[in-house]
Amino acid sequence: MNEKSLDRRGKEARMARFRVGDPIVYHKPKSSASPGPRAKEVYPLANGEHYHYVVDKFWKVTSVNNDGTIEVVTRTGKRHILPVNDPNISKAHPLQVLRYRKRFPD
Repeated sequence: MNEKSLDRRGKEARMARFRVGDPIVYHKPKSSASPGPRAKEVYPLANGEHYHYVVDKFWKVTSVNNDGTIEVVTRTGKRHILPVNDPNISKAHPLQVLRYRKRFPD
């Protein structure tokens, strides 16, 4: 097998992870002077005046594209295109879907 076919299979496997309608959690990195109540993994930046943190966003997959990207929709209707190999994306666990059902789009 050549390297190109292995790469293509890996890409197809990553894309197969997601299907239209799948709920996902996007772990959005942020930084500001005052993190909100949903901030996780909070730590101060160099001078201590700002903080770096992660906020979980609860989105739904609307399309899986052949170019290695997925299109997602937010609760407010905004659309984003994300690469399937983005380390900040994870499929939502069924308990997350149940617990945060009001934060996922309909």
